[in-house]
Amino acid sequence: MKKTIPTDRFQLLVSSIQDYAIYMLDPEGIISSWNAGAQRIKGYTADEIIGRHFSCFYTTEDQAAGMPAKALKSALSKGTFETEGWRVRKDGSRFWANVVLNPLRDDAGELVGFAKITKDITERKEAQEALRESEQRFSMLVQGVTDYAIYMLSTEGLVTNWNVGAMRIKGYKEEEVIGTHFSRFLTAEDQARGVPAQALAIAAREGRFEQEGWRVRKDGSRFWAHVIVDAIRNDLGKLVGYAKITRDITEKRASNIKLENANAALAQSQKMEALGNLTGGVAHDFNNLLTVISSGLDILEMSESCRNEKPLLDSMQRAVSRGATLTQQLLSFARQQPLKADLHNINTLINNFELLLKQAGNSRMECVIQLDPNLKSVQIDAASFETSLLNLLVNAGDAMPEGGRVCIATKNIVLSENEVSHLPPGEYVLLTVEDNGVGMPQEVADKAFEPFFTTKDVGKGTGLGLSQVYGFIKQSGGEVAIESVLGQGTTVKIYLPAIAGGLHSEPDSESSAHGNPRMKLTKKKVLIVEDEPDVMLTATELFKGMGYDVLTASNGVDAINLISQPGVKIDVLFSDVVMPNGVSGIALGRTISKYLPDIKTILCSGYPLPALKEEHGDLEGFTFLNKPYRLEDLVRILTESNVK
Repeated sequence: MKKTIPTDRFQLLVSSIQDYAIYMLDPEGIISSWNAGAQRIKGYTADEIIGRHFSCFYTTEDQAAGMPAKALKSALSKGTFETEGWRVRKDGSRFWANVVLNPLRDDAGELVGFAKITKDITERKEAQEALRESEQRFSMLVQGVTDYAIYMLSTEGLVTNWNVGAMRIKGYKEEEVIGTHFSRFLTAEDQARGVPAQALAIAAREGRFEQEGWRVRKDGSRFWAHVIVDAIRNDLGKLVGYAKITRDITEKRASNIKLENANAALAQSQKMEALGNLTGGVAHDFNNLLTVISSGLDILEMSESCRNEKPLLDSMQRAVSRGATLTQQLLSFARQQPLKADLHNINTLINNFELLLKQAGNSRMECVIQLDPNLKSVQIDAASFETSLLNLLVNAGDAMPEGGRVCIATKNIVLSENEVSHLPPGEYVLLTVEDNGVGMPQEVADKAFEPFFTTKDVGKGTGLGLSQVYGFIKQSGGEVAIESVLGQGTTVKIYLPAIAGGLHSEPDSESSAHGNPRMKLTKKKVLIVEDEPDVMLTATELFKGMGYDVLTASNGVDAINLISQPGVKIDVLFSDVVMPNGVSGIALGRTISKYLPDIKTILCSGYPLPALKEEHGDLEGFTFLNKPYRLEDLVRILTESNVK
């Protein structure tokens, strides 16, 4: 037999509930019962509220809108009525309520009233409102970001939302992209490699995927992007989608590449500068040795006892000349070789020895020359330029043993700041020598300009050809760059400063009157100042062979002391430039000229004149002789009338 709860117990249960307002209304909406929860929530005691219409709990606005009557009517027609809204307490304060209203009928089905249950859910409402406002603010934040593409993906990789930044960066409107797969933003190559699936798999497994790479806009253009994909999981840890953030860093990447190239160029320049300093020092010392040998051979040639040995002496002099050429190549790399820079149009220089250029490579090499007819002039040493160009043609021929094509081209260009190494912006003449030979790997191309570096077999090259080109162009105020791809060929680009409005000018022809090296000059006195004993000995013998009285000093201080002695008079000062004790040949010449204004001063050095001028300033009034020198060089200088 089914047991029922006694009525008095049921009333006791309802009356003791604190969290819900549970009370009854008669058919007209008059309150007929009241529990403890109703008193706690609404603030009225049973005596204060029973007998009043339940509309007193509604706001003034809801009362004016007839909401209480509508609630009763809806409960009658539907069997229940449930809503949420503002309700009013006894003290006039409002709370957000969840309300359920059910009609009550007797056994005959007649309406006897309504059961009303109200719960205060203000805190839940406030939390929901705070969440809604937070989500709204977050949505406004995301939508307000224009520098980042921020959007969500489903677990399958479909786009589920789209911000303004995504539209700006990728070019798609929201309606064009929602529901499509995000792989459309990747390049065809990345799609073929399965990168989209890999990105989602890594994000799902590790929680995050990060990458830089090319991405594609709606118009098909590409941009370099920084991409982050984060896995999104619910409270149970289940994967529900992905958050994807993309930033266009094309400009940043270009700046980084430019900075890396500039740093690499600086490092290369510093390395080449260090090699140049070392090479220049070695060449200078080698020149001193060659001077001793060359001068010694000249002395032997003047001896009657060696007349029958002239063929041998000539052979030895040719060896000295080859050694001198080698030191000139080293000095060329070190940017210390003497140059006779004149105004030239390099088109003219190329045309003047075009036949030789076309014969410089191998017989199976086709040489094509393409010259800009409006080419501007440059300030260069013509002989060194021709040697450099020949070096490049020979290298091109070596790179095409089975034949091929080399193109020599010139044109005017304008460079911007740091566009080519550290050249200042301005107008330049560009000379390009391009072949389709075997090419070089990058690590070989990086060393191509270093002295003695060569890929040729032993005995087939010194490794000084390209280093000579490098040093000559740098000394001429230009830049040389090499681009090579293994199996495709090599391009050497030479940049020379253009002379605005310059006209072509040919250098003045040098005097050919070298005189007879064995001629005897008028009896004069020379002071030879040289710190190298061997060089001093050979120089002394050369001057004696020409009929000079010779005085010697091993340094500048001794030379000054000698000149300052009473009765000492000399006609010629012949001095090395670089000497110990802090008195250079240049300082010595300037000091002695104060004592002897009419003295002829000849300075000699293994370092070229431009390098000496850069260090010591103007050398006007002095005659310069480059080591290694020959007897005929001395005779020529001594017989020139313009020697001070």
